[in-house]
Amino acid sequence: MSPTRKLKTPVTAETPPHYLGHRQRLRDKLLAEPKALADYELLELLLGQVLPRRDTKPLAKELATRFGGLRGALTAPRESLTEVNGFGESLAAHWALLMEIFARMSEAPVRERQVFSGPEVVVEAARARMGHLAVEEFWVALVDNKNRLIAWERVGRGTVDEIPVYPREVLALAIKHQASGVILAHNHPGGDPTPSVQDRELTRRIVQLGRELGLRVLDHLVVAEAGHFSFQDAGLL
Repeated sequence: MSPTRKLKTPVTAETPPHYLGHRQRLRDKLLAEPKALADYELLELLLGQVLPRRDTKPLAKELATRFGGLRGALTAPRESLTEVNGFGESLAAHWALLMEIFARMSEAPVRERQVFSGPEVVVEAARARMGHLAVEEFWVALVDNKNRLIAWERVGRGTVDEIPVYPREVLALAIKHQASGVILAHNHPGGDPTPSVQDRELTRRIVQLGRELGLRVLDHLVVAEAGHFSFQDAGLL
């Protein structure tokens, strides 16, 4: 006589899927002790907001493994994310929403016209806005004569290793906002914030033309996901 086998309880209308109870336990854990959650568990909850009727644990673990943890999964390029099986357009839109929220939170000091006393405020805004991007972008922070940040605007968007920026575009923005000073910022997608020869030459030209118009170039910041370079700190201005 064959041994008795324990039959698996079938999922019916009265039996909720197993992952719903698991997800609720994660929510309880989040409210009680957020730091106790692993990266993939945070991703599980995040994915569950878009995929409420699906077990998101396998996808969460796949994202954490493929992109090296939570930060990598959140900041990965859309093209790389959608290559993962199960990561569709709805999730891509949700990810884009999160990154825009993070960027605007980091830009709050700029929007609140805080007084600029060092590069930290702009570094944080620049890294949140473009530190994770796969292509180069060039932004300008403009300040008034009291060093209050009055605008934070993108000048241009390029490719993975270059961006066409003309000094006249920066000067035109300064005139438009009646700014007396600018902080230049762009990103290096490769991860090394060391300025290139082209970066140095562009900065030199903007500084030179700015002097003729009475415009101060306070700094040029090159940001990468893991660090930044300041022309001012390096004595290059």
